[in-house]
Amino acid sequence: MIFDTRQLKIKENIKIVYLSTFPPRECGIATFTADLTAAMDDLLEPAIESRVAAINSDDISRYRYSKKVIFQLNQHSEQEYIETAKNINKMDEVKLVNIQHEFGIFAGEFGSHIVSFLKVLKKPSVVTFHSILPSPEAKLKTIVCSIAEEASGLVVMTDLSREILIREYGIAEEKISMIPHGIHSMPYTSSVKPKSALGFSKKVSLLTFGLLSRGKGIEYAIEALPKVINAYPDILYIVLGATHPNVLKEEGENYRKFLIQKVHDLGLSSHVNFYNEYVSVDSLLQFLKAADIYISTSLDPNQAVSGTFSYALGSGRPVISTSFAQAKDLIALEAGILVDFRDPDSYAEALIKLLKDPFLREQLGKNAYFRTRNMTWENVALEYSKLFSKYSGDIAKVSERKKIPRVNLNHIIRLTDDFGVIQFARLSLPDISSGYTLDDNARALIVTCLCYGKLGGELKAAYPDKRKRELLKRIEVYLRFIEFVLGEDGVFYNYVRSDRTIDIELNKKDSLDDASGRAFWALALVAAADYLPDSARDKAFFLLKKRIKIYEMLESPRSVAFYAKGIYLLLKKMQEIEGKDLRGLLITHCDRLVSLYRGVSSEEWQWFESYLTYSNAVLPEALILGHKYTGNTDYSDIGIKTLDFLIAKTFVNGGYAPIGQDGWHHKNGARRYFDQQPEDVSAMVCALATAYSITGKDHYKRLMHEAFNWFLGDNSLKQVVYDRTTGGCYDGLREGYINLNQGSESTTSYLLARFAIIQAG
Repeated sequence: MIFDTRQLKIKENIKIVYLSTFPPRECGIATFTADLTAAMDDLLEPAIESRVAAINSDDISRYRYSKKVIFQLNQHSEQEYIETAKNINKMDEVKLVNIQHEFGIFAGEFGSHIVSFLKVLKKPSVVTFHSILPSPEAKLKTIVCSIAEEASGLVVMTDLSREILIREYGIAEEKISMIPHGIHSMPYTSSVKPKSALGFSKKVSLLTFGLLSRGKGIEYAIEALPKVINAYPDILYIVLGATHPNVLKEEGENYRKFLIQKVHDLGLSSHVNFYNEYVSVDSLLQFLKAADIYISTSLDPNQAVSGTFSYALGSGRPVISTSFAQAKDLIALEAGILVDFRDPDSYAEALIKLLKDPFLREQLGKNAYFRTRNMTWENVALEYSKLFSKYSGDIAKVSERKKIPRVNLNHIIRLTDDFGVIQFARLSLPDISSGYTLDDNARALIVTCLCYGKLGGELKAAYPDKRKRELLKRIEVYLRFIEFVLGEDGVFYNYVRSDRTIDIELNKKDSLDDASGRAFWALALVAAADYLPDSARDKAFFLLKKRIKIYEMLESPRSVAFYAKGIYLLLKKMQEIEGKDLRGLLITHCDRLVSLYRGVSSEEWQWFESYLTYSNAVLPEALILGHKYTGNTDYSDIGIKTLDFLIAKTFVNGGYAPIGQDGWHHKNGARRYFDQQPEDVSAMVCALATAYSITGKDHYKRLMHEAFNWFLGDNSLKQVVYDRTTGGCYDGLREGYINLNQGSESTTSYLLARFAIIQAG
C-alpha cells in the first residue's frame, strides 16, 4: 500500500473518501468515480472536498494519479484494505467513505475483502452497487448481506436492482437509495455537424463504445449488417474502445481479431470502423453527437446498469439495445427499441425500422434526451450530497454551501444578434421567430453592464480584454434596441417582431408598464456607471431625458418599484434631469407603494396587493432603497415587514419555492406552487442582497443563498435549473418536470441573481 502522510495534515475542509478504481486506470468504475467526484467538487468545493483511495490491480502495477488520490492499495491484499481503513479512521476531516462496488475490482470470494474494510472502518459509509445479481447462491448472498449490514447506506442505479436487494437478499428497504448512473450535460444537437467534423458526413452512423470483451456481443450487431446494407448502403458502424485491460492480459486481442475477421468474411470492410483507443470524455461525447443510432449489445440479461448505454441516452440518441435490466427500464420510456440476445435478425429489423423512418428516429432521440435530464452529473451529485448528509451531521451542516458557478455570459451572447437579444430559445438554440422584447433587452443591458463593471476584480481572469470589447458591443446593441422602441412621444414599446418591426397589436393588448420600468432601471444603471465609456453613458442619459420629459407615474406597482430603483441609482450622480427633481420623484414613487400597502394590508396579509404574483420582492426592495436615501422610517418599516411576509410565504421546508404562475396566490386562497419562474427567484435574491447590505443582518444573507440555490437544485423538483455547460437557465419548473428551453428572461434573471451574490460579498 502507498500512503501519502502529507495528506493527513490537511484539515481545513471536510473530506469524503471514495474507495474505487480511478483514472488513468482503464475501467468503467474508474470513469464513473472520476465523473462523480468532479461533479461533487463542482457542487460543494471548497466546503467539502473529494479524495480517493485507488484500487490497483496488483502490488506491482502503478499509475500516475492526480493529487486527489491519497491512498493506493492492491486489490488482492486483504491487509491493505484493513490498513487503509485504519488510516482513514485517523483523519478527523474525513466524514464519510463512499465505496464504488463492482465484484470484479475487489478480491476475495465475491469481493469479500470489502467486508474486512468495512468492519474496521469507523466512519459512516455508503456503498454504491454497480451490479446486483438475481437468484444469488448462498455465499454471494451472505457477502452482499454482510456489506449491507456493515454499511450505513446503500445506493443502486435502477428500481429493479432495489427490488432484487429487498426481495432476494432480504435487505431493509429504508437502507437502499436509488440514484441513477450519471450522464454528461450537453446541448441537444443533430448529428450533421459532428459527423462532418469526424469525416463521415455522407454516412448514416451507428455507434457502439466501451472496453471490448467477449461479453459485449458486438458480433451479433455485425452479423445483422448485410441485410441492413442491402436496403441502406450508406451505413457506417463504428466500434469505439480499447480491449479491456484484464482481457488483454489473459487473451490479448483475440476478441478484436475475431470481430475484424468476421467483418472481412461478411464483406463489410467499408461499413465497419474499429477505433482501438481508450478515449477521453470529450472525444467520446464528440462521437456520440456524431451518431445517428446507438447500439448497446450486452449479452448479460442481469446487467444492472451500463454507463455507455446511459451516456448514449443522455446525448439524445435513439438506442437499439438488448433487453438487459437497465435497458428494459429506460427503453420503456420510448427512447429506443429492445432486441433479442444473440439475434442478428432482431438487430436488422430494428435498424431497418429506424432507418426508414427519420421522424421516428428523431422522436426517440428527443425522448431519450428529455427523459434523462434528471440523470445529469449535476443532479446525481445533488442526490449523493443529500444522502451523505443523512449519515453525517458534519456534511449536512456544510452541504448547503454550494459552490457558486462562475459568471458565464455565453448563452446571452449566443441569443444576441446585431439588433438585440432574441426572446425565446428552443432548448439552447435561439428561436428568431419569437422576436424581441424590451423586457429582455433591458435585463440583458443590466447584466452585461454589471459584468463589465466587475472585470477589474473577480471576473478579470475569466474575461480578458477581448471579451471586454465584446461586452461593450453588446451594451451598444441593447442601447440601440431601447432607442428603437422609445417612441417620439416618450412611450416605450415592448414587443418587436422577428422582422424587426414593432408589433403594434401585441403592444396594444398587453400592459407596457413593467417593460417601461425595467428599461428606465437599465438606462439609469448605465448612465450612473463611471466604469463605462462616455459614449454608452451619454446614450443612456439622452434616452432617459427623452423619456422623463413626459413622465407620469405608472399604475403597475412593479413598474413603480423599477422606476424607484433607477431613480435611486441616478441620485448617486445627479439631483435632477430635465428639471425633474429626482429626490422628489423617489419620494413620490415610494409614497405610492406605501399608499398601496396601507390600502390592502392587514395583520395576516402584509402586502401591497390582494395577491402575490411575479417579481414580488422588487416592491419591498424599492422601499428599503428609498429609506437608505431619504431616511424615511416608514419606508424601512414597511419594506422589512413586507419582505418578511414574502419570506414566510415562499421559503418552504428549508428551501425557496416562488409563487406559481399557474394561479398565483390570492389573499383568501391557497397559494400555487407551479409554474415557478426564474424571474421571481431573481427578484428575491436581489431584494435579500439589498436588505443584507443595508441592515447588515446575516439572516438575509443566509436566505439570499438559500434562494439562489433554487437554481442549483434546492427546489421542488430537486433538479438543477442552471446549465453550466451553456451558461443558460431553464425556463422554469412545471409540475413534475423542467421546461428545458433556455430563453432570455430566465437566463438574464439568473445572471441578475448571480451578480447580486457578488455584490453582497
